[in-house]
Amino acid sequence: MGGERTIRVGLLGCGNVGAAVVRLLHEHADDIAMRAGCRLEVTRVAVRDLDRDRDVPLPPEAFTPDGVAIVDDPTIDVVCELLGGVQPARALILRAFANGKSVVTANKELLATDGESLFEAADAADRDLYFEASVAGGIPLIRPMKESLTGERITRLLGIVNGTTNFILTQMTEHGWSFDDALAEAQRLGYAEADPTADVEGLDAAAKCAILASIAFNTRVVAGDVYREGIAKVTAQDIADAARMGYVVKLLAIAELDENEVSARVHPAMIPTAHPLASVRDAFNAVFIEGPKIGELMFYGPGAGGDPTAVAVVGDLVTVARHTASGARGVGCTCTLDRRIRPMDGTHGQYYLNLHVEDRPGVLAEVAEHFGRNGVSIERVWQEGAGDEATLVFITHRAQEGAFQKTIQELRELTAVRAVSSVLRVEGEE
Repeated sequence: MGGERTIRVGLLGCGNVGAAVVRLLHEHADDIAMRAGCRLEVTRVAVRDLDRDRDVPLPPEAFTPDGVAIVDDPTIDVVCELLGGVQPARALILRAFANGKSVVTANKELLATDGESLFEAADAADRDLYFEASVAGGIPLIRPMKESLTGERITRLLGIVNGTTNFILTQMTEHGWSFDDALAEAQRLGYAEADPTADVEGLDAAAKCAILASIAFNTRVVAGDVYREGIAKVTAQDIADAARMGYVVKLLAIAELDENEVSARVHPAMIPTAHPLASVRDAFNAVFIEGPKIGELMFYGPGAGGDPTAVAVVGDLVTVARHTASGARGVGCTCTLDRRIRPMDGTHGQYYLNLHVEDRPGVLAEVAEHFGRNGVSIERVWQEGAGDEATLVFITHRAQEGAFQKTIQELRELTAVRAVSSVLRVEGEE
């Protein structure tokens, strides 16, 4: 293929994903050239530590600690940002656009907090911004939603988008472990960081949910718009109770379009064991998409890891390289609508509630009165135990979140209710 153009890539960051990207581009160079119509070559890499051995087929002179030198280099055609975090990634990406270079990134945090300014800069420069690897690792998801499903009007997304929390909940489900024991195992195996806050408190999933909701509903959704609860309060008893009723507990990212309003939320939820998401185990991810024409689709696969994520990055690089070589441009920002973000209190859902109560006549009626007063209908109720261990368990019909939370607050104040021991949402019943 003599005479073909070479597209030069400048890489910002060379950790697990960055190193895997370099190796993939080297190992599959001929196949990539055939598909892209040009060769891709990583010519410069910005890293914090020049002395670290990265096991990549690049000469030492390719590395520099200076990211600005890479985005300013006139010989580089495409910048690939794999630093993570907001800064210096944001400044370097904006500078790359100002210098007329397209950008591929995997930076969910930046896209979920400041994607609008990045897309504005890309539009102003008439360059590409691709970000397939920002959500769900190696699963092809962003481009199918932006391009393949253009003819659909997506109404709902339901997804497991954080591998760490799914691994933890899988261990709790299959082995009866406590949250702390399952987290320790996740850290031992490298699934969880030493500081697991971003994962277990739902911050990572919320950023991904914002990105998916923005694409699905063509409106700007930022991480701060996403209601968020983590999994640290989920107990082994919650898991066991769910299993006994035919449910599995998962941390779900949910985005819905209803009456031209968008709701986005991340929280633990019970889903029926027959639902496709219930069988997603360990660190795998899956996103369930619903629409009036396609019905239901599910995208499933490894949601993290150097090699799977690198495949998504390389896919973006191939597309952007093809555009760069031909003078074309791909689909830009699709957030062209200004839809209202519905607050969490205005959303509707089903709920599971476990109360420790006094074991005496009339308690159930007293509790049920507060449900009825707030317009929360009960689907199932049963009592377990006696004496000091009496427990009332409820599953509601779909109800407004605000009305349900008001009910919970009233129940906490009842002398007959000794403790509201567990509250979980129920999803996937419809």
